[in-house]
Amino acid sequence: MKCRHCGNPLHLPFLDLGSAPPSNAYLSAQALLAPETWFPLRLMVCEVCWLVQTEDHAGCEALFTEEYAYFSSFSSSWLAHAQAYVLAMRNRFQLDARSCVMEVAANDGYLLQYVQAAGIPCYGVEPTASTASAARAKGIETIERFFGVALAEELAAAGRQADLMVANNVLAHVPDINDFVSGFARLLKPQGVATFEFPHLLRMVQGCQFDTAYHEHYSYLSLTAVSRIFAANGLAVFDVEELSTHGGSLRVFAQRLDGGLRPVESAVDTLLAVEREAGMLLPEFYGQFQLQPSRIVRELLSFLIVQAHDGRKVAAYGAAAKGNTLFNFAGVRPHLLPYVVDKNPAKQDKFLPGNRIPVVSEAHLRADRPDFVLILPWNLKTEVMDQLAYVRAWGGKFVTAVPHLEVL
Repeated sequence: MKCRHCGNPLHLPFLDLGSAPPSNAYLSAQALLAPETWFPLRLMVCEVCWLVQTEDHAGCEALFTEEYAYFSSFSSSWLAHAQAYVLAMRNRFQLDARSCVMEVAANDGYLLQYVQAAGIPCYGVEPTASTASAARAKGIETIERFFGVALAEELAAAGRQADLMVANNVLAHVPDINDFVSGFARLLKPQGVATFEFPHLLRMVQGCQFDTAYHEHYSYLSLTAVSRIFAANGLAVFDVEELSTHGGSLRVFAQRLDGGLRPVESAVDTLLAVEREAGMLLPEFYGQFQLQPSRIVRELLSFLIVQAHDGRKVAAYGAAAKGNTLFNFAGVRPHLLPYVVDKNPAKQDKFLPGNRIPVVSEAHLRADRPDFVLILPWNLKTEVMDQLAYVRAWGGKFVTAVPHLEVL
């Protein structure tokens, strides 16, 4: 395999989780009668540009289908994050009714609804039919296609260049990262700004966040790698912010190489230095990560086995990709954990891919009154514990498995 950015042959392993089905390919009851397709799930490191990447096995069309079930608006904390972002960008870049905001991977309109409410013209690009339909129901114009150079040039030719382009949690999800980034350089106005949010690879390693590895994540990103990828594809990074979202993310600000005049903020050099001092430009940084999943899985399985032996009930909350990675690598099946609760109706009455654990509504949790609730989207644990505070009334406790098994 060669690096999907620079073409260098890949030899340095980072993480091997065996194999798994696509993490968002939830199963209907009828689908349980058929076999599933599992793909190897291995991550490699490019020792030239330091891009960490999943081996190529599944194309984006197979992963982001019309039944894709991830809807951003089901997280209240993420909606608050989006609303705060819109206010900050409107103030920083003087966006108004004469501006144009465009979001790539606009999902169900979770962010553009706030742009629209502010009176700023906007539109989204979203390839999955289910979420695109939800965005249109909010009155948001949504183009149902994958983004890249071809679409960017079509839109630019139609006079739809943007003052602000938004890409939240999508840069890691694109198989052709060069084509994707080049599209931004073509669709931005000469003085336009693009912002990209993505989980920070440094925090993934420091927080033992191996469960963020799944096939939909083609890339695992540092500022070092992103800066090089952008520069090779017509963009220049001029600012960066560290965020708490998704266990530790970056918000990178970029402008066109051929037009942007904004000075580079000191935060860029500071964070590049942090990454360098952490060892992210050395093979040794990546070589020990494989030890963490094995430890976490041992802790989780020991906990589940002890509770089952002692007659205590454990349920899980959040039918998220993180949980699917964790359960499929650990070999957790319904005999150890009988169901997962999720408030997204698109996931309820279906089954997790691979392990085939049923997904149920919150009403099932209230009726069953388990002793423990394992929170799978650990990055939202505060939100989940607030939402499910009534579990405490019957003596129930909350549990997280990453970065270590903890009863909360």
